[in-house]
Amino acid sequence: MARAVRYVSKYKLDLLTVDGAGGGTGMSPWRMMNEWGVPPVELHSLMYEYARRLADKGEYVPALAPAGGFTFEDQIFKGLAIGAPFTKLVGMARSPIAAAMVGKTLGMAIEAHQLPVYVERFGSTRDEIFVTSGDLRKEIGDKEFEALPAGAIGLYTYYERLGQGLRQLMCGSRKFTLNHITRDDIAALTPDAARVSGIQYIMDVQKEEVDAILNS
Repeated sequence: MARAVRYVSKYKLDLLTVDGAGGGTGMSPWRMMNEWGVPPVELHSLMYEYARRLADKGEYVPALAPAGGFTFEDQIFKGLAIGAPFTKLVGMARSPIAAAMVGKTLGMAIEAHQLPVYVERFGSTRDEIFVTSGDLRKEIGDKEFEALPAGAIGLYTYYERLGQGLRQLMCGSRKFTLNHITRDDIAALTPDAARVSGIQYIMDVQKEEVDAILNS
């Protein structure tokens, strides 16, 4: 990790992706697939620490992209916060692929008129089942929409859901653009997590403000 951060700084690369997923590939032994490698919180905390040390010396730090198991918008928010201000995006792989495959499966079921009951209650066409169909059809036109694979619509719908959820979390934190997200937008739920990450323990959050209120 230290070498990766140092080299991308030295050669002024644009982006470093730091993947906290387990080691190995789909053909590796399960032990390697599930248990090798540094867990994401620990690895991304090291990523931040090393980047901050270089930044404190006035050296170049590229955009950092944490990855490894990100699925929903709350995890994206935490990923952006834990490495702020160096994290500019979050890397995702399995969850978008899953969204595309679900969309493809639904598309095949629509064409075969064999929708599951729990899906059929929403309708029987792509426009009725995929909640973003209306906006997407309006944006690209009827002809292009009809030519879209159902998997692409599923992927688009998934990311629209993530985008809306992330905007809601940012609104609640009063951080209306990504560059305003900071590490103190999140808290560690255990003392051990606080020690590892450097993120403030939940029981200590805004402690000075609390003391000022109670002592006023």
